[in-house]
Amino acid sequence: MKYSFLNDYSEGAHPKVLDALVSSNMAQQTPYGDDDYSNTAKKLIKDKIGNQNLDVFFVSGGTQANLIIISAALKSHESVISANTGHITLREAGAIEATGHKINSVISSDGKLTKEDIVEVLKEHDFGAHVVKPKMVYISNATEIGTIYTKSELTNLSDFCKKNNLYLFLDGARLGSALTASNNDISLSDIANLTDIFTIGGTKNGALIGEVIIITNDKLKEDFPFHIKQRGAMLSKGRILGIQFLELFKDDLFFDLAKHSNIMASKLSESIQANGYKMSSASTSNQIFPILPNQLITELEKNFEFYRWSKINDEFTILRLVTSWATEESKVDEFIDVININN
Repeated sequence: MKYSFLNDYSEGAHPKVLDALVSSNMAQQTPYGDDDYSNTAKKLIKDKIGNQNLDVFFVSGGTQANLIIISAALKSHESVISANTGHITLREAGAIEATGHKINSVISSDGKLTKEDIVEVLKEHDFGAHVVKPKMVYISNATEIGTIYTKSELTNLSDFCKKNNLYLFLDGARLGSALTASNNDISLSDIANLTDIFTIGGTKNGALIGEVIIITNDKLKEDFPFHIKQRGAMLSKGRILGIQFLELFKDDLFFDLAKHSNIMASKLSESIQANGYKMSSASTSNQIFPILPNQLITELEKNFEFYRWSKINDEFTILRLVTSWATEESKVDEFIDVININN
């Protein structure tokens, strides 16, 4: 069987998460996320952020979280601004559009948005009631091409959104990887201070399933549980989510797992570049995008799975390689050996 670098959710869950689920299995608990495990996990996350004035919710997946957040925050005539590489733009089967909200897509070479990008969208929609009204800015950290936001970049975005009465939503499906990246200078506390709402992904970092929704803006807190229920996201056995995040955050396992995925990606990236090949983006997270010759790719595909992301020309193609909390270093070494032998 080929070893997969396709994504960071091919494995199940970290053994500690599974052990916690098994050991708590027969305990009777209040349903719908009001159980002891979920409530303890919510308090723990608030403590990690350093802010008790937050609303914290657990849902099962990233697309579900994005759909609930955006549809709950926006009125029917309002839209959301996103980079053209954003997950809601490319990889969610029109989930946002299906709720009746337009996505204002902005071309981005590095997966990130700037205030200048948003200014252009606002100018284009300065036509009164004849066009949609941009109301939310959607960003992801890490981005879909593996880059991360600096504190200065996020602060500039936040300040601009506040001045222009826009909500800032940060999709943190791979937030663990972003926060443990070698060049990261943002903390969970910074994110809470600079955004109106954000998520923390567990699915891609050691949980079986699960994302955390964290609301910092009081305007967005009102009636939010109703939106979760309407979208089918309020699990009767909500404890399943709470137990996992309690285990992930109580001893910082969440950050340890993310750090491992980054180290494995960095090892791949450094070795590929040492062989004279370039990267298509300056990724420091657990997704890397090397540009490799097609002949070498064919050799790699004999033993490994990954995405041929984008064709450059008849000779070169961009790959997407994704490492996870469970990536085996020996398999990384085997991948590197194939490159060394064929270089």
